[in-house]
Amino acid sequence: MKNVLIVGAGPAGLFAANELADSFDVTVIEEKPRVGGAGLGSDGKLNFHPRIGGDLTEFLSENDALDLLDYINQVFKKNGVDENDNFYMEKQKELEAKTTKAGIKFIPIKQKHIGSDRLPNIMEKFRRNLMVKGVKFELNTRALDLINGEKLKIKTDKGNEECDYVLLSPGRSGCKWLIEICKKLNLEMQFNPVDVGIRIEVLNDVMNEIIYEYKSWDPKFHVQTSSYDDFVRTFCTCPSGYVAVEEYGDSMFGVNGFSMHAKKSNNTNFALLVRISLTEPLENTTEYARSIVQQTNILGGGKPILQRLGDLRQHRRSTWERIERSFVKPTLTEVTPGDISMAYPHRILQDVLESLQRLGKAIPGIDSDSTLLYAPEIKFYAMRIKTNKNLQTKIPNIFVAGDGAGISRGIVGAAATGIIAARGILASR
Repeated sequence: MKNVLIVGAGPAGLFAANELADSFDVTVIEEKPRVGGAGLGSDGKLNFHPRIGGDLTEFLSENDALDLLDYINQVFKKNGVDENDNFYMEKQKELEAKTTKAGIKFIPIKQKHIGSDRLPNIMEKFRRNLMVKGVKFELNTRALDLINGEKLKIKTDKGNEECDYVLLSPGRSGCKWLIEICKKLNLEMQFNPVDVGIRIEVLNDVMNEIIYEYKSWDPKFHVQTSSYDDFVRTFCTCPSGYVAVEEYGDSMFGVNGFSMHAKKSNNTNFALLVRISLTEPLENTTEYARSIVQQTNILGGGKPILQRLGDLRQHRRSTWERIERSFVKPTLTEVTPGDISMAYPHRILQDVLESLQRLGKAIPGIDSDSTLLYAPEIKFYAMRIKTNKNLQTKIPNIFVAGDGAGISRGIVGAAATGIIAARGILASR
């Protein structure tokens, strides 16, 4: 039986292994001591939409993409995600109409939320079920190099392994490594846009109507701003959640959010992200975003910057005294009260302010002076590796999938690309 090596045990790698286990000897290499990747190791938001988290219609017809999303949902259910499948289209259509009047586009989506406190058990169950099918896991093992010879060879810090096929799905944390591998193998790449924004924190009362009355756990609002005609979106809403520090690597960090099923806070947080695309002479969106992160980290004295929305509007830095007078008490306190405008370009902050003002017409209170802003919140997307529709590179037995390859953004999108790549491998036998 031929063998496949999968680099990365995130959703792309796990779902690919699930597809391949009956036809190949499958080994998954993962540098962390656990499976699940970044998304499945944090909050576990699942968005079942063909154009959220990447565009599946690049690779599949609309109907096939919807069938694939349903299949992914069934796999999650088999592995312990026991959320019901209720999708309140009527309520979401009401919300869509309401936000349209405020100049906002709302995207109705079938969603599920696993929760940070439930993820470890679900991921361990997924791993055990794959092992029953014969999949081998090499955890705490770092892939160092890929050699294209008579057979493919992956060099790791534990030794070398040969294989007939390789699926490279290292996730965002492995995108720099993957870029170096692609450069060495002369695989074509192109820069993706990057999302630069702020994590917003408000009282639960502000968002409860959207979340519970309109049945939208992680609402996707899209805004096209007036001043610059830029695209801004909400992302990763965390009801009764917490703001947390997220490591970006290379001693850089930002903020993120998470929610749990058992433990609740008084606040809801979400990201407000501005899409940035660049053309010549600077096309490297990653380096541009990294420069914003570095500046913010320096000004925060090694901590995220926290600012009240009212202070930002009044062109003054926040202080602990002003923050303590706010109605919203921060869930992340290892921060530096400051002035985000010292670190962020004016254009991005103008987009944020205009978007919050427009959201305030549909969600009263979201643009209150007491609203808290945390920075930096950056979503880096890897360079897009050029492939065919089966996610096969120009080297026929090398396939790619997931966020690290710049093909997806998020758990379900990564899982879908893992399946597409796996089915490509099956078809190429």
